Amino acid sequence: MRMAGMLTMAALAIGTAATPAARTAAAPPAAAGGHAHAHPTVGPHGGSLIELGKEDYHAELVHDEATATVTIHVLDGAAAKPVPIPAKRLALNLRAAGKPRQFFLAAAPQAGDPEGTSSAFTATDEQLCAALHAAGASGRLNVEIAGRQYVGKVSAHAHAH
Repeated sequence: MRMAGMLTMAALAIGTAATPAARTAAAPPAAAGGHAHAHPTVGPHGGSLIELGKEDYHAELVHDEATATVTIHVLDGAAAKPVPIPAKRLALNLRAAGKPRQFFLAAAPQAGDPEGTSSAFTATDEQLCAALHAAGASGRLNVEIAGRQYVGKVSAHAHAH
């Protein structure tokens, strides 16, 4: 009787594992960070990425030294596609050389952004560029997306070439 019970349990386990539902329901092995997807290190415009939420969205900071222009692109969770939002500007709070500063980047709608929205925000400001270059500079980007407020840590930037 005991042997029959063990054989039945083994048959059930093998049968369940072989079903398509059982194969698709299995979670992929976790990566060292606790999840199994790749993280881009550079945005689609060559800028540095800022995580918004728990990778709900990303922002990409692009710094063009030649024109003293900083552009922030709002991107999806994979940091690949633009996410147009109805904001007229974004606030970037920086601390550089021990001084807090707030900068605003105006909406710069891109091709494909619906009317009244923008997926890019820009400022041409030498003081902003200097603050981004200051040793130990850090800051926070404030963005509202789909009715939720996100704050992303700014710690590095990329240069357009």
